[in-house]
Amino acid sequence: MKIALLGYGRMGQVIERIARERGHQIVLKKSRNNSFEGLENADVAIDFSIPEAAVGNISACIEQGIPVISGTTGWLEHYSSMTQLCEQKNGAFIYSSNFSLGVNIFFEINAYLAKIMSQFTQYSITIEEIHHTQKLDAPSGTAITLADAIIHNSEYSSWALDKTQALDELIITAKRIPDVPGTHTVAYKSDIDTIEIKHEAHNREGFALGAVVAAEWIIGKKGIFSMKDVLNFK
Repeated sequence: MKIALLGYGRMGQVIERIARERGHQIVLKKSRNNSFEGLENADVAIDFSIPEAAVGNISACIEQGIPVISGTTGWLEHYSSMTQLCEQKNGAFIYSSNFSLGVNIFFEINAYLAKIMSQFTQYSITIEEIHHTQKLDAPSGTAITLADAIIHNSEYSSWALDKTQALDELIITAKRIPDVPGTHTVAYKSDIDTIEIKHEAHNREGFALGAVVAAEWIIGKKGIFSMKDVLNFK
């Protein structure tokens, strides 16, 4: 499989190593100022860039008929326009806030727990996320995905970042600490007790492997997918 890497930071470099270990070829390594030359030779593209570059990267792939996997966060106000473009061009697209197998299991547990806890209104809910200091967006896309599942299954109507909690706001706390790949904790607190679920990444390997697995999976398919499809969670 021939892969275009759109974004060649730390994650891009780990993806490159894992892809090569799995027998794949890298035909383009695009950083911020590079062109898309070579994209036409790719079987699939993997975008781990920056929020400002994501829409352009995804659009270029869809326009050229290249299936694209995106793990860039912080650009989701444009997600609907990207899915519309994908449908118009009969393309293939997967976005995930986190490609880690463990995190996607965590997403399922979080949604299931939120359904159970919806009848116990004495518990308030908070989310804490911790990442390395190079992460540009806050809260993380993973924290937003966790929050959306809770909001869907509770009386909360929205989430808010690091502010005084209104009754219908789910508070997310974001911390930036050097060399932390990613830690997410969801806490249900009452006057009597606390229930917590937590996922802690030890390195970037899980994110990179999941992205490569998603790229392998999407070959030959058309449509808009998620990691639920890749991992057969539906």
